[in-house]
Amino acid sequence: MRAVCYNAAARNAFYGDAARRQEANLSRGVQPPSAATLDSAISTQSRAPFDSEPGRAIPLATSVYALAIFATLFHFIFSGQYGYFRDELYYAACGQHLAWGYVDQAPLIAWIARLSRTLLGNSLFALRFFPTLAAAGKIILAGWMARELGGRRFAQFLAALTVLFAPIYLTFDNFLSMNSFEPLFWMACAAILMRILNGGSEKLWLLFGFVAGVGILNKHSMLFFGTGVFIGLWLTPARREYANKWIWLGGGISFLIFLPNLIWEIRNGFPTIALLHAVIGTKYATLTPWQFIWQQALLTLPLAAPICVLGLWFLFWSPSRAVANGAAACVAPEPAGKLAQGLYAPLAWTYVIVLVEMIALHGKIYYLAPAYPMLLAAGAVWIERHLPPRAEKSRKAGSYKTRLYKTMLVAPLVAGGLIAAPLAMPILPVNLAVKYCRFWDVKAIHAENVPLGKLPQLFGDMYGWRHQVRAIAKVFDALPAADRAQCAILALNYGEASAVDYFGPAEHLPPAISGHNQYGFWGPHEYTGDVVITIGYKAAQLRNFFGEVTPATRISPPYAIPEESNLGIYICRKPKKPLTEMWPQFRWLG
Repeated sequence: MRAVCYNAAARNAFYGDAARRQEANLSRGVQPPSAATLDSAISTQSRAPFDSEPGRAIPLATSVYALAIFATLFHFIFSGQYGYFRDELYYAACGQHLAWGYVDQAPLIAWIARLSRTLLGNSLFALRFFPTLAAAGKIILAGWMARELGGRRFAQFLAALTVLFAPIYLTFDNFLSMNSFEPLFWMACAAILMRILNGGSEKLWLLFGFVAGVGILNKHSMLFFGTGVFIGLWLTPARREYANKWIWLGGGISFLIFLPNLIWEIRNGFPTIALLHAVIGTKYATLTPWQFIWQQALLTLPLAAPICVLGLWFLFWSPSRAVANGAAACVAPEPAGKLAQGLYAPLAWTYVIVLVEMIALHGKIYYLAPAYPMLLAAGAVWIERHLPPRAEKSRKAGSYKTRLYKTMLVAPLVAGGLIAAPLAMPILPVNLAVKYCRFWDVKAIHAENVPLGKLPQLFGDMYGWRHQVRAIAKVFDALPAADRAQCAILALNYGEASAVDYFGPAEHLPPAISGHNQYGFWGPHEYTGDVVITIGYKAAQLRNFFGEVTPATRISPPYAIPEESNLGIYICRKPKKPLTEMWPQFRWLG
């Protein structure tokens, strides 16, 4: 039985810091090997299927950069086909009221919206510029993780390709949303953890903490990922990381970055938690555990789902670098087997734990989407390792066979991605998109319980906003000058209100007010309620607050979702109480 290598040069070549710490735990009482054994072990490096430090020795494939550039151009070309999405108008409104917190989102997205408008203007291109860059970032991260896991050019290319064509990322990166940036923060942390597990400096925990902290400011679900990492480390031999100070200092950095937002939540009575209580089981579609799990395949493309499964397997049972690179030649068989089990298992456990969290809390199906680039990267590495090797005596035949297998893997993914792309992005003319979405029965899968029209919610929420604002402007312009000077525009929901705030200045409209979510926190401003133009409310609702309710017009923007169609616009006068006193009755969460 061979013993563990003690020679420093051989050990450094094969293990790195993390593997050396594992070795120290496994090798107590084992005698050093002979010089011949060491020479034999060192010579295996030239025959090893993977470099001893693949994250550094293997270059990032050119194809990864090419796919990232393609994604950028692809989104720039098609992201402006329809109109502004409801939520990105809302984020733009929040960007005009910068704060450390908001009712229904963490603060970073508002800052990004403000930056976009300041630097680039108010166009669709401006709002969607940074999400487009995020699309490229996801692809590069996927290729980088594949490289860090030991993958060569094909694994890196396959990981990048699957992320490029994943429908959920095509959707996320099509409009301004924290969902576009969330995978970058999750997967940047995953990539840092991979490097640490591969023997990287323990000080990388400081970078991990910084990225995680900013990720929390982007979206609070980063906390679920952090919880998964914490438990995942504890469930594996990597729990040794808790013995060093850097992981705790990294956690401290993350907490300090998150602290201003946490203070905002405390001071305002944790409105984000109140919102979640209001929407889970009502606005959010409730799924059984099995429905939640199988619908995950729709996020990454059903054809890519097996790659995710293989990736999870790889993360759970992947060999350490030492074993993968032939260092097992100088490790005792039994300890080597243990060493080869689950070097990246903390990441696998992270995925499983977050999956359980989302099922238990009835989260939307896409809440787990930020985790899939690491599974796709790991699955791509597993596939590359199991491709037929090139035989020395029949290199041409082996090369042809390998290329054939690769083509058989890539072609269906490309075809599936091209089929799915028009369902995730506004690529087709809207009349063709209606037919295409109906053919694939897209409405059968929905994250929210809202009535749908001709288009799925993703596309339907891009229609009607300018139409609404123009209609309100006509009613406003018809008022006497004295009424216009004191007129408030009251919208039922944040979509209608933020549309007025975004497009209204060009129509000389005042800022809108609404009781919905963050707008409710901003209050009724200085309006008295003596003259109010409303949109979205029914006349019967308004008569509870005003003595005079006059219909002005009714609109039905084409292709808008049903709740934004057949809308009445009313002019209200003679408030029964001052608007500030009635405001709590107008406020609602949803």
